[in-house]
Amino acid sequence: MDTICAISTAYGQGGIAVVRVSGENAIDIADALFVGRQPLKEVCGGHFCYGKIAREGEVLDEVLVSIFRAPHSYTGEDVVEISCHGSLFIQQTLLEWLIDKGCRMAHGGEFTQRAFMNGKMDLAQAEAVADLIAAQSQAEKDLALSQLRGSVSNEIERLRDRLLHFTSLIELELDFADHEELEFADRSELKALAEEIDGTLKRLTGSFKTGNAIRHGIPVAIVGAPNAGKSTLLNALVGEERAIVSDIQGTTRDTIEDTLTIEGVLFRLIDTAGLRETEDKLEQIGIARSRQAADKAQIIVEVIDATAPQKIAEWPEEADVIRVWNKCDLKEAQGDGIALSAKSGEIEALKTCLVEHARKTLYQNEVMISNARHYEALLRALEAIVRVEEGLKEEISGEWLSMDLQDCLNSLGEVTGRISSQEVLNTIFSKFCIGK
Repeated sequence: MDTICAISTAYGQGGIAVVRVSGENAIDIADALFVGRQPLKEVCGGHFCYGKIAREGEVLDEVLVSIFRAPHSYTGEDVVEISCHGSLFIQQTLLEWLIDKGCRMAHGGEFTQRAFMNGKMDLAQAEAVADLIAAQSQAEKDLALSQLRGSVSNEIERLRDRLLHFTSLIELELDFADHEELEFADRSELKALAEEIDGTLKRLTGSFKTGNAIRHGIPVAIVGAPNAGKSTLLNALVGEERAIVSDIQGTTRDTIEDTLTIEGVLFRLIDTAGLRETEDKLEQIGIARSRQAADKAQIIVEVIDATAPQKIAEWPEEADVIRVWNKCDLKEAQGDGIALSAKSGEIEALKTCLVEHARKTLYQNEVMISNARHYEALLRALEAIVRVEEGLKEEISGEWLSMDLQDCLNSLGEVTGRISSQEVLNTIFSKFCIGK
């Protein structure tokens, strides 16, 4: 493989920048530019060297060089990381000198792609690297780190290994098709395994809603009658005038969204049009969208005007509803719920309650998926294992069982990259930053 190089720190001027080099000639190429107490090729892996980057007598910068020898590196290849001062001129010149010595610029995600190709991580873990870099909240970071450590991969591989055993026995039966009395795969054991896999896949696919919410923000619909103070509450939560506030009913005619992080949890707040009967066609559209937002939300904040309480809806039993009595600076709450005044900014109790409700949801699953590609692959695996269960009930031949078992195996393999096309790999790694 070519030896590649790239700036691994964020683009721009800073105190320190890191330039990463990976490949068979990484150490020799870096050594050609390094001036220190000893040549880099004599340095053991896992060691640091202080020195200068120079060429033909011209000193570019004083640097700290880290040496990682294959296979004990991020990519599984020889890797050199050069920590230089964060001047844009120094960074770009160092790259030019490395390229002159035989490197080429890395493509987006090429370091991580090499780590995948060299068996340092599977595809699900590689995608978790990108999620970890992009994490905007504590919960999102924790989820990505869990996946990077193999929470999803280990679960998938455990299922796949057990299923592979039975698939091989079914295939063995087919090799002895002339002897119909031979049965290597115990159908009762296969039935029990299929049921177990069915349950695990339903749990994993069911976790996608929560995992996706962690990545993009837990959807919180703020609903209530007109003039209950929904927009004022949204503005108070985000700390700015995000929504127009007016005494005129029907001012909010469409959903307005913003995000807020509380104690490391990212919320996606959705201010909705007031729920009421109206002849105004535009307002009717807004109200319909309000009901849709409430249906899709993970948490519903029902805002009630304490000075003029109105019942706006009957929520499903499974709905996670937080009842808020607003304008309690004017009149006391008249029922259960959180009493506050959005206008005066007295909303800390609501913030605390949002975090409590979110964490009940966040930590109900030990293993969660948050990647749409994984979700789709696991849905296909679930469909295949359901066909296996149905086939066992109908006592179909091993040939048909084998096809469905193979479909399930292939779909599970797509998650971890055991089965993947080059096109899929290129699409995944092209989304990474250049230096990763």
